[in-house]
Amino acid sequence: MPSSALPENGPQVPEKSRIVPRSILLWATVSLLGAVAWGVLALARGEEISAVWLVVAALGSYAIAYRFYSRWIARRVLRPDDRRATPAERLEDGVDFQPTDRRVLLGHHFAAIAGAGPLVGPVLAAQMGYLPGTLWIVAGVIFAGAVQDMVVLFLSMRRDGKSLGQMAREEIGRVGGAAALVAVFAIMIILLGVLALVVVNALAHSPWGTFSVAMTIPIALFMGFWLHRIRPGRVVETSLIGVALLLLAIVGGSWIQESSLAGAFTLSPTTLVLCLVGYGFVASVLPVWMLLAPRDYLSTFMKIGTIALLAVGVVVAAPVMRAEAVSDFASTGAGPVFAGSLFPFLFITIACGALSGFHALVASGTTPKLIQKESQVRLIGYGAMLMESFVAIMALIAAATLEPGLYYAMNAPAGLLGTTAESASQAVAGLGFTITPDQLTQAAVAVEEQTLIARSGGAPTLAVGMSEIFSGVFGGAAMKAFWYHFAIMFEALFILTTVDAGTRVGRFMLQDMLGNVWKPIGRVNWKPGIWLCSGLVVAAWGYFLYTGATDPLGGINQLFPLFGIANQLLAAVALTVCTTVLIKSGRLRWAWVTGLPLAWVVAITFTAGWQKVFSDDPKIGFFAQRTKYADGIAAGQVLPPAKTLDDMHTVVTNSTVDGVLIALFLLLVATVIVNATVVCVRAIRTPGALPTTEAPYVESRLDVPEQPGEPLVGARS
Repeated sequence: MPSSALPENGPQVPEKSRIVPRSILLWATVSLLGAVAWGVLALARGEEISAVWLVVAALGSYAIAYRFYSRWIARRVLRPDDRRATPAERLEDGVDFQPTDRRVLLGHHFAAIAGAGPLVGPVLAAQMGYLPGTLWIVAGVIFAGAVQDMVVLFLSMRRDGKSLGQMAREEIGRVGGAAALVAVFAIMIILLGVLALVVVNALAHSPWGTFSVAMTIPIALFMGFWLHRIRPGRVVETSLIGVALLLLAIVGGSWIQESSLAGAFTLSPTTLVLCLVGYGFVASVLPVWMLLAPRDYLSTFMKIGTIALLAVGVVVAAPVMRAEAVSDFASTGAGPVFAGSLFPFLFITIACGALSGFHALVASGTTPKLIQKESQVRLIGYGAMLMESFVAIMALIAAATLEPGLYYAMNAPAGLLGTTAESASQAVAGLGFTITPDQLTQAAVAVEEQTLIARSGGAPTLAVGMSEIFSGVFGGAAMKAFWYHFAIMFEALFILTTVDAGTRVGRFMLQDMLGNVWKPIGRVNWKPGIWLCSGLVVAAWGYFLYTGATDPLGGINQLFPLFGIANQLLAAVALTVCTTVLIKSGRLRWAWVTGLPLAWVVAITFTAGWQKVFSDDPKIGFFAQRTKYADGIAAGQVLPPAKTLDDMHTVVTNSTVDGVLIALFLLLVATVIVNATVVCVRAIRTPGALPTTEAPYVESRLDVPEQPGEPLVGARS
């Protein structure tokens, strides 16, 4: 009998840890600090609130959640067994399956999941106030996002690293599984295209960012060979060398920008697209230890270091929250940044950092093929997601500490703001906020930009917010431009790691799909299959990316409005698979752990999807938007963002495609859920556990030092 089907009172290895007074005092103090911080945020009204309270509330909640809730899930629900060989050990091939030090793997996993979402989503959602976003980010990650990541990682690891879609097909059935495979892969291509477009926009015409990001590739290759060929196992030594080289690359990028070499690293969007496509293919086919894992691990130092520095800046400078706790836009749904009421659109806008379906693809992609011991699932799955959530909190702080007038001047649509500082100032005043034309001009000059008006998308706003906080502690106003451009480079590096890891995950998914038709291509170590599927994946997202980079209304720009809902629909599929497997394996009493987050994400995604299809508000409904622009064409009018009648026709086409696709995705996910419900009902009515596709038990021969606080639990019978 597989260990996943063991009764809860099955044999376990006794824990070595025990509660001591010092531990009680420590956690009582953490709990008290967190409670006080939440109390201040919840009760204070009408006075200035320091951003430090958000940091304390978030960190206190994360610490308690990791120490108690994640530990409880691991011990009671998953029951990992370190005496059981993981697929990284059993199937080691030096390409995709490779036992990887938990520190390196934590860095790789965090870098792979932490993309544009935790940086951009909270910035956009700040229009509804800082409190709703903070509550969703912290509560969402503790009870939904980190739970999803950890459980999916564990289930995939127990199934030889199978992809999410393939697990759905094997555990739920042919109909639901086929729907899941199609939905997951299609959404995956959209997500990769959108993430890649953010990278292109950040690096275009930026020699500093392009140089620094490009240098991470040879540095990662050096680290990979150093760690696996020259000095095997010397993780700390390799890390120190890599970080030193990374810092040199960052400083060198600043020097390159001011030198005669700047032209060589000043690339157009189309050139960057071709570079990204080529890099994505190479990263997908090379052995994971050679480029992908060390580069992501290296990027993590940059990501965590910058966020930690930002946290220090917040604590030292103690900036106050300029945004309201809860704005009027939360109830009216008429916000200029994005339309729609707090429920459901706040929970769609803030995905990564709280709950993100993309993470389930990584947790069932590269990571389960690299994990050394089952007990490491808790650190890597739950812990990495908490780290990403803190990134989201810091992004929200950076946006909410800006003057509201500047925030809306940057994020409101160009059609509302106009093109001059005077018109933008008047438009912002119409929203109920104040900023003078001179203040807008000075804000742009301070960061050495021509204009900050209508710089929507969230990334420039985050960079301005970070520069404000950093310059308040390090260097003063004279360093504001440096910190702004540093933040832009940081965002590009942050997001790029999701593109390379995502491409490899897409290759795994496509191999799993095609392997159902022709078995050889499903073997992850068959090189023709690796090359073919990698090429197809990069060609798919590369096409949409290239078209989007050359046409503001085409390619991935056409599909961009689907990003938020599509991502959360992936989370619905992932949580459906998790809940189904828990019930099938005889753990019905613990199925609420993933079942409750599933119910919540289904409620928000299907409500949002319904409104996107059937709302008669053109700012929300795709088909209402189609009708508005079709009527405009009939009347000979040109409505923004269109500039010509041809653009008007393109908007009509885009609205139609988006409406049809979101309806199709909702139908596919509903099929998965209905099919899974049938399987769960059958499992509940059947005595004992239903058979699952879990791999047979194999005794581990890999000697890895036991982790403090990670007892071996669960044993085979």
